[in-house]
Amino acid sequence: MLIYIADAFDAGLPQKLAKFGEVTDDPARLADADVVLIRSKTKATKEYIDSASKMKLIVRGGVGIDNIDSAYAATKGIMVRNTPKASAIAVAEQAFALMIAVPNHLITAHNAMALEGKFLKKELKRTELYGKTLCLIGMGNIAVEVAKRAAAFGMKVKAYRKSGQPSEFAEVKSTLQEALAGADYISLHTPLTDETRGMINKSTIAMMKDGVVIVNTGRGKCVVPEDLVEALTSGKVRAYATDVWPSDPPPPDYPLLKAPNVIMAPHLGASTKENLLRIGLEVEAMLKELVEGGKL
Repeated sequence: MLIYIADAFDAGLPQKLAKFGEVTDDPARLADADVVLIRSKTKATKEYIDSASKMKLIVRGGVGIDNIDSAYAATKGIMVRNTPKASAIAVAEQAFALMIAVPNHLITAHNAMALEGKFLKKELKRTELYGKTLCLIGMGNIAVEVAKRAAAFGMKVKAYRKSGQPSEFAEVKSTLQEALAGADYISLHTPLTDETRGMINKSTIAMMKDGVVIVNTGRGKCVVPEDLVEALTSGKVRAYATDVWPSDPPPPDYPLLKAPNVIMAPHLGASTKENLLRIGLEVEAMLKELVEGGKL
């Protein structure tokens, strides 16, 4: 069995997987690979899948599989898997870092001192997360970890989950309008689907409290950038803090790059040393199960 590692994983992963077969990171060998491991960078389109004629399994190291044409893979008999639990802590910490940065003016304060020589002690007024209401859009593994941290900060936590299934970590609402109403902070934790694409738009922003802060560590295409820029400019949305984009990197003319009150990070959420190790362990366990079960 040939295992092709297309993107950046833990450096020790090839050695861990060697017991299952030959491991390579040579793109020229994609056509002969039985197993292909990708993260966010590689897009497993129809054309990509067709170029891997021997592929039996494609694994997305991370949460979500929207960069894989899963429907087409299914027609070719190719199994599609991901590692949904591995990234939960890393992304939750990134979401909370962004959330903390806004009311504490961390970016403005740092840039004023480092770049402008200004000491804005009187000018910058902080607010606390304590007692504020956080709305989680989605209630998967990452959102649960964010909810735990929000509780520790004394925040009130509610969440939108279409099914309405209760959670011990948040007050779950079955409609988006109920979830958004009154929230001081909104944190996005949804995969990119036809339903979630552009879900933060002029209509849903109108449901939000004036001065709301939106944090996005889910998917960049879940927001309509033009509508968000308008809300940021008017002050309806106090700030948008994001680690995700419509592409990595976003196009130079992407509206949010030059919008006011935006905190930006270059999709670092899952890029911790510890997370890459956890992803590798999940991939190893997955291959072991499939090999022992006779599926590979």
